Amino acid sequence: MLTMENVTVLRSLEVFRTMPDRDLAKVASILKGKEVRGGEDIFREGELGNSLFIIMEGRVRVHLQGKQVAILGSGSLIGELAALDGEPRSASVTALNDTFLLELNGIGLYQLMSDRVDVARGLIHILCQRVRSLLPK
Repeated sequence: MLTMENVTVLRSLEVFRTMPDRDLAKVASILKGKEVRGGEDIFREGELGNSLFIIMEGRVRVHLQGKQVAILGSGSLIGELAALDGEPRSASVTALNDTFLLELNGIGLYQLMSDRVDVARGLIHILCQRVRSLLPK
């Protein structure tokens, strides 16, 4: 995917919404594309990982110990916990159909957060929303 296409997608994500185009272009230039076939695991609970992924196309199932936690689609982030702390993956994620992802490794993420506090705030907001969605109502 071209960098300008990635910029357009990044701009649509809450975590990157306030960034100027020149900064988004820098982020887009360090992203790696990854294609996953339907039924394939993107990552498994307990695996070591240091990247987060942006779902560009497709849908994924997030599951923990065999129980479905969420279904996510285009524009969603997955894997952000392992990218932030380098600990084993907290859940498994499986592509429900052919899925195209953009990968941002932890080093790039930390550099981005140190340069742009709004990105750090955006990730914290996403994590808070996910924790709240798991709490009993």
